[in-house]
Amino acid sequence: MYYDFFGFREPPFSIAPDPRYLYLSERHKEALAHLMYGVQGQGGFIVITGEVGTGKTTVSRCFIENVPDHVDIALILNPRLSARELLSSICDELEIAHPVGSTIKELVGLINDDLLKAHAAGRHKVLMIDEAQNLSAEVLEQLRLLTNLETAEKKLLQIVLLGQPELQEILALPELRQLNQRVTARYHLDALGRAEIEAYLRYRLSVAGLRGEIFTGRAIRALYRASHGVPRLINLISDRALLGAYAEGEHQITAPHIRNAAREVNGQGLSGRARRSGRSHSLSHTLMVAAGLLMAVIMTTWLLMGIPGTGGTAPDAVAEDRGEGLTGTIERVEPDEPVAGLSEQAPDANLEIGSATEQESLPGFEFPEQAVSLPVAFRELFELWGMDYRASESPVACEFAEGQGLRCLQNKGARRSLEFLDRPAILQLRNGQGDSHYAVLSGLQDNRATLELPSGRREVTFSSLEPYWFGEFTVLWEAPSYTLGDAADSEQGNDRVSEQIWMGSRIMELASRYAGSRQEESRVNRMSIEEQVRWYQRQRGLTVDGIAGAMTIIQMNNDLGTAVPRLTSGRMVN
Repeated sequence: MYYDFFGFREPPFSIAPDPRYLYLSERHKEALAHLMYGVQGQGGFIVITGEVGTGKTTVSRCFIENVPDHVDIALILNPRLSARELLSSICDELEIAHPVGSTIKELVGLINDDLLKAHAAGRHKVLMIDEAQNLSAEVLEQLRLLTNLETAEKKLLQIVLLGQPELQEILALPELRQLNQRVTARYHLDALGRAEIEAYLRYRLSVAGLRGEIFTGRAIRALYRASHGVPRLINLISDRALLGAYAEGEHQITAPHIRNAAREVNGQGLSGRARRSGRSHSLSHTLMVAAGLLMAVIMTTWLLMGIPGTGGTAPDAVAEDRGEGLTGTIERVEPDEPVAGLSEQAPDANLEIGSATEQESLPGFEFPEQAVSLPVAFRELFELWGMDYRASESPVACEFAEGQGLRCLQNKGARRSLEFLDRPAILQLRNGQGDSHYAVLSGLQDNRATLELPSGRREVTFSSLEPYWFGEFTVLWEAPSYTLGDAADSEQGNDRVSEQIWMGSRIMELASRYAGSRQEESRVNRMSIEEQVRWYQRQRGLTVDGIAGAMTIIQMNNDLGTAVPRLTSGRMVN
């Protein structure tokens, strides 16, 4: 076809829901952020609506590819099912064995057992239903009952409903008010604005392998008028326009190409012969319709005359909230990038040295007997993270960390720096003769320091350790998922999408915690990502630069309760 002619690797305007081609407009960013925020919650319903062709399915595919590792997705594409058929489909998607002909009660019991096992294993189940406006009230009520499956702490099942705008009207029905009250996040996905069309075209063309502009300004304006900003129509018209330009040997798409393509897409490109051949049939059909309408008017008038007080009311118009989306990008911090000013930026810690009795009960630190070599120190540190590190197989410990989804942060600071990071640390120690050894600090409370040694765990006074420590330390921290892709993914745009999803969803949750009011929370959610990061850095006393570096991400993970080893509690925090 035209791919080689224009220099594409693949068709740029396929209507298949390929997440690589998802252009993150402000609306799509916010829709994804709602999904990621909702899936981190405590269950219930998430509702995403949008007109036909606005990208709901593509957004859902992108969401599926970027969910955390502990999340399992069950995807239902055909919602025209009975309640029992839906439960059976859910069992199929979750790989739950169930006998043919199982009753609703039996299927619910099997699903409940599976959800409890998943919860015990630290996993979270999410049910996604596309085209949810086709669900019957009976099936929706059964879905609501599924959300009753819970423990004392949380709901066991998260349900995501994707549908056209009428889904909101269905949920507003009085008989579904209980379900509607369980919606924890909802968002309406609008079409693209006129100013976004050019960026949308440029993005899809670049993913397909083209660099440069082939759509003229008039062509873009014509495309917006013909598509009204609906991505599916943009793709269909653009694909036909490229084919038309190829047939003419033109390397540039003009307004006439767009108009001709739009007529074909809308079914207005019939030949004169075809139109003439259908005229006689169309005329007779029109006459029949007119006669039918006339009879309907007569009968309606007669009935109304015989029924006093008959009247009608116009249905209320349903207003749709249109939120502003997330914008901006976050530059990635390389693993070896230093974080300047850690000791200056960390907030003051209220150090309370333990009582004299406690200090006397703890032994003092012995150098070098209770210190270890650097390879042994890394082995002990990785063991705290549940990882088996062997220096003989991976001489460079920080490269091994990267392979495990972690990063090394090497810095120099004081005790308050360690407490601010709240991660087990390798401390570099020196005696008066300049001999260098290392200690793995896994716990720190008042004057009690917990050390990890090959022979076991030891507790000593921190004050006896401090004379040997001159502030140099190394910690491990959990890298965001968007930094773990390969170069190919980054080239295709997946890495950028994942970055914005990860950051946007977390800022949304943090805004709900640290914003002083609903108005401020709403204002933060409308900011660009860079502005959101600046807002968070100001809230937490970090360097305000709008860059999500190691310190910012570590503090985010701390505030969100990420399951990582902690220093001040001396345990894994879930």
